[in-house]
Amino acid sequence: MAKRHVTVSSEVEATIDRVVSSADERLATMGTAEAVGEILADLFGDYETYQRYREGESLPPMTHMRVQSYDPRNTIIETEHWAEQELTKLQETKCLRYLWEGFDLSPLSNNIAFALPFRQMLANHMFAEAGDGLRLFGGIKIQCGHNIRMGDNTVVHNDVLLDDRGKLTIGDRVSIADRSHIHTHVHDTVDQTDVTTYETTLNDDVRLGYGSMISAGCQIGRNAMVGANATTRGDVPPHHIAAGTPAKSVKVKPGWESVADDLGVLPDNREDRRLGREVPKTLERFDEFGRTLSPPGKS
Repeated sequence: MAKRHVTVSSEVEATIDRVVSSADERLATMGTAEAVGEILADLFGDYETYQRYREGESLPPMTHMRVQSYDPRNTIIETEHWAEQELTKLQETKCLRYLWEGFDLSPLSNNIAFALPFRQMLANHMFAEAGDGLRLFGGIKIQCGHNIRMGDNTVVHNDVLLDDRGKLTIGDRVSIADRSHIHTHVHDTVDQTDVTTYETTLNDDVRLGYGSMISAGCQIGRNAMVGANATTRGDVPPHHIAAGTPAKSVKVKPGWESVADDLGVLPDNREDRRLGREVPKTLERFDEFGRTLSPPGKS
């Protein structure tokens, strides 16, 4: 079905360009945390109150807490606990992720004429590589940000998980449907604190159906498709359609039969993509669960 081309007025378009450019310039020229604090306060209509807070003016306790939290340096997010991440990059992208998720909570995020260029601008700052013409919709959950490489003209729809605790590579013209989950890390089945990271890749022209899940370390071949609610535990060959849980190759896209592999079970090459990251030796570890890890009869 063809789409209708819809635009806002030239006046609104000019305002959008001006606002996105202003935010882009702030992030490029100011300290990232300082810029994020100002942008968030402005986004939620608290700019004047935020400036009063920064000048040391006395504010009611809840107001003080609210505007203080616009500065990401005054917050803690889940990612900061992940000791295998390089700290300097993590601190930088923490701020950008904080802005990304804060923007999604604002009324302006519902206006895709503004939201799409704004998220493109954020991706340019956050991702290891961000292509042109990205269409990044609402509720996308990004784990780190700096471990993502994304090609041109890729679409990520609503409420998608982009787990880049490992390494996540997404090619050109990829389409990721709503509520899909793409993973790059796994937890040991016995010791949940033991995490292994992988490189997960979606090659050019891949399509993921609604609610699909790509397990850590999988590679989805060029022009392949993963069906709705399917779970991959292996590699999908180029031009194939994979469906089911665990997913199997059930069909080759019409017209590509002569260049496609045979149908069947997906080859499992995930261990070839295990990342050899180590945590600092001086790290003070903690186990948030405190579970018994030894089977009966073993110490």
